[in-house]
Amino acid sequence: MTLWVRYAADGGEGFGTLADGLIQPHRGDLFGASEPEGPALPADAVRLLAPVRPRRFIGLWNNFHALAGKQGNAIPDFPLYFLKSPGSVIGPGEPIAPPAAYTGKVLYEGELGVVVGRMLRDADEAEAAAAIFGYTCVNDVTALDVLTADPAFPQWARAKSFDGFGPVGPAIATALDLAAARVTVALNGRVRQDYPLADMILPPARILSLVSRDMTLEPGDLVACGTSLGALPMRAGMEVAVTIDGIGTLTNPVR
Repeated sequence: MTLWVRYAADGGEGFGTLADGLIQPHRGDLFGASEPEGPALPADAVRLLAPVRPRRFIGLWNNFHALAGKQGNAIPDFPLYFLKSPGSVIGPGEPIAPPAAYTGKVLYEGELGVVVGRMLRDADEAEAAAAIFGYTCVNDVTALDVLTADPAFPQWARAKSFDGFGPVGPAIATALDLAAARVTVALNGRVRQDYPLADMILPPARILSLVSRDMTLEPGDLVACGTSLGALPMRAGMEVAVTIDGIGTLTNPVR
């Protein structure tokens, strides 16, 4: 398994591999040909950025058996998805700050993010699996009162797409044991979500395959696989941390 990161240092940005607290810079294309360049950098001497800047940011709803059972939702056989603005993406340590005009509830949703590594269109599951570049942590932040404000028109895109409502990171892991890994979310150090990825209804390769029937997916696109039990409101002054085994912890303050 390799951990890929993007970082800011000395007035510029770069990408590379992370191991033992050191980042080995690379040149080239994260999703194409790249090679190591220059000396390794201490990870604590740079600022980590969101490890991917997607053209398409797709999020799933109702994709875990435990939550579907609690809410009485039918088990879907096709991804129930929405589009989240790529402009919502922020990296580790950046603040989640709702617009001043919004004073309603803001929910955290810790999720597994799947990063596409090659173009997919009408792909079967084997092709989709081969196109997965890796996995990252996502906090699919939601303005709950916007989502439900109009009973005739749930505002998924608006509620999910405020600036800063898409924390991603801290790294992309090129391999992950989906049968063993868990997602945890802690508010000010107190764990509020803790669920196994093995409870996922539609696994990543099937999600990408089915979505590719609707739209072409390109390298760097990001799909958040949905959340499970325990998504609750958070308040200004809190710190929210999403952890997935093998990837790391994505931490952001709430303002």
